[in-house]
Amino acid sequence: MSEVPPNSDAETDPDFVEIFLSDNAQVYLKGLLEKQEDDVVGIRIFINDPGTPKAETCIAYGRADDLSDDNIVREYAGFSAYFDQQSWQYLEEAKVDYASDRMGGQLTIKAPNSKMPKVNDDSPLEDQINYLLYTEINPSLASHGGEVSLMQLDDENYAVLKFGGGCQGCGSVEMTLKDGVEKTLMEKLPQLSGVKDMTDHSDKTNAYF
Repeated sequence: MSEVPPNSDAETDPDFVEIFLSDNAQVYLKGLLEKQEDDVVGIRIFINDPGTPKAETCIAYGRADDLSDDNIVREYAGFSAYFDQQSWQYLEEAKVDYASDRMGGQLTIKAPNSKMPKVNDDSPLEDQINYLLYTEINPSLASHGGEVSLMQLDDENYAVLKFGGGCQGCGSVEMTLKDGVEKTLMEKLPQLSGVKDMTDHSDKTNAYF
């Protein structure tokens, strides 16, 4: 499998992300691109809602108007691949393959880190918050059919959260927020100022209590 151009040096590139495109996938993609109009300059690989349970990895034609200066470009066998900057770290260890079958064949892409990137103390604070939400906090809330997501990190360094499922409209959500979610986040991430809840709790359709 090919991963980066022959003249790339992964060991000296701090932004290196290991992405594999099989030889079959490269041949297939090159064939598709040769049939497109001149405004298609390569392929785009990106993730919708990266770092969340709704993450979806996508491959699309890369048209000149769709690309930006911060796209990360990798050269493959006869074509260029453009990766969205926001998706880059979530594509670590992604694999793209193509397999022929009686129906013509299928292109597949697997990105095991699309929903949860590898994080460390140097990772952006948003990523560290999401990591704790999806590995420690949401598994506990799931027993009540609930979940919580990070909507933004505001200018005062508060994590703005939104509850869903059984936690939306639940009468115990304030206790859950303060004694559970905020306590866990603040213990692990003392640089946070606190948490805020932007959930519309007037909708009690799925409330646990």
